[in-house]
This record gives sequence, C-alpha cells and structure tokens, in this order.
Amino acid sequence: MIFKEQKIKGVFLIEHEPFSDHRGKLERHFCAKEYEDAGINPRICQTNLSYNTCKGTLRGFHYQKPPNAECKTISCLKGEIYDIVVDLRGDSKTFMQWQSFTLGESQQSSLYLPGGCANAFLTIKDETVVLYYMSEFYAPDSYCGLRYDDPIFRFRWPENPAVLSEKDRNYPDFNRDGLK
Repeated sequence: MIFKEQKIKGVFLIEHEPFSDHRGKLERHFCAKEYEDAGINPRICQTNLSYNTCKGTLRGFHYQKPPNAECKTISCLKGEIYDIVVDLRGDSKTFMQWQSFTLGESQQSSLYLPGGCANAFLTIKDETVVLYYMSEFYAPDSYCGLRYDDPIFRFRWPENPAVLSEKDRNYPDFNRDGLK
C-alpha cells in the first residue's frame, strides 16, 4: 500500500498495489502494521457496506463528535463515487476546508479520514457499493451531520443529488459551537 497525505492533515489517499495473474488479482486492502508505519490509526471496530442502486445517490455528511470521533477508511468496491471530506477539527490549520476525491473500482484506492473530519459521497454510477472501516463503534449520542449544500462551505458536486434521505437533506446550517 502507498499512503499519500492530502492537503487536510491526517487525510490519506491509499493506493493499493494488486498482484495479478491468470486467475485474476489480489490486493491487500488493510494491514495494521502498514497503517501504523504510516502514522494512521489501525483500529477497526466495525465495517459497513453501503449498497446504492441509483446514480446520483448522496450519503452524508456524517461524523461522530468526541469522545467517539471515528477514523474511517472508505473504498468503492463497485461503481464510482465523488467523495468530499471536510475538516471539523477546531484546532486544525485546515479547519472548515474541504477536499474532493473520486473513488471507484478502477482506481484501486481508498480514502482514510482522521477523527474530526466528516465525509459525504455522491454516486456517479448505478449499482455502487462502498465499504467503510470505522475505528469506533456507532454512538448515537455523538452522531452528527452537515447538510450537503450548507452555504458556509460552498461544496461543489459534479451534479445535483437525485436521491438522499430526509435526515441528510434537513441538517441545520453549520454552527461552530456545535462541535464542542
């Protein structure tokens, strides 16, 4: 695995190095030692698979506040997504900055987010499957979200979302004080 730190400190694009032969391919998707060597939290408490039927499906922005802030590794196993990561760490030099990534089955890469960052993704293709590894258990009292079109961030999506939950559509405008 090759770990490339991004403009938001602690966010890494992880390039997988597949081995291919006449049978197909094999790639190491996770290795605790390689994560540790890159300075990344290797803890995994749960994994989730997100199955998305339609192109234009939006999920997020989701995150958990301390003490349950979670690190995430996100991979698109089938299809393609446009993922935005936003830094919500008040003490970070990149606080409130965001960065976008395209992940898909052809890119052979994953995205790692440290605790304190939120992400959302928009499916670019039908029948998209996304895998998440999380460093913390789901904690409903710590769970939070941002609206995908919150005016303070001016997120740029490749197209308008066509399918999203009422919860994701109706988060209130961002409030810095809500992070404490």
